Amino acid sequence: MADAWHQFGADLAIGPSGDIACADGATLGQQRVLRRLLTSPGDYLWALDYGAGLGRFVGQSLDAARIAAVIRGQMFKEAAVARQPEPAIEVSGDAAGRVYVQIRYADAGGSTRLLSFSVSNG
Repeated sequence: MADAWHQFGADLAIGPSGDIACADGATLGQQRVLRRLLTSPGDYLWALDYGAGLGRFVGQSLDAARIAAVIRGQMFKEAAVARQPEPAIEVSGDAAGRVYVQIRYADAGGSTRLLSFSVSNG
């Protein structure tokens, strides 16, 4: 089922006919995973326990194993993510405290997806 195209941190996108653009399939699944990972618990009023809150790790000593565990646990809450094989999650950081994440996972249809993003204070 299609939903509004919305990349986390951006405005809704406009479609070619001037209406709200729609996303479905793998794109919608990736948008949902990213939204879940970057939303802090308590920020989504209709489900206060929703979200991984990866922003809380910015500026701290990098604990890649802990961050990867949080990501893995949250990803499995999305129907768009297959349970097997488990996601391959790489976490790194830099001297400015930014956190970089790369996730390779299978979607519910069995196709391999790659999601890369960074989290910073700015």
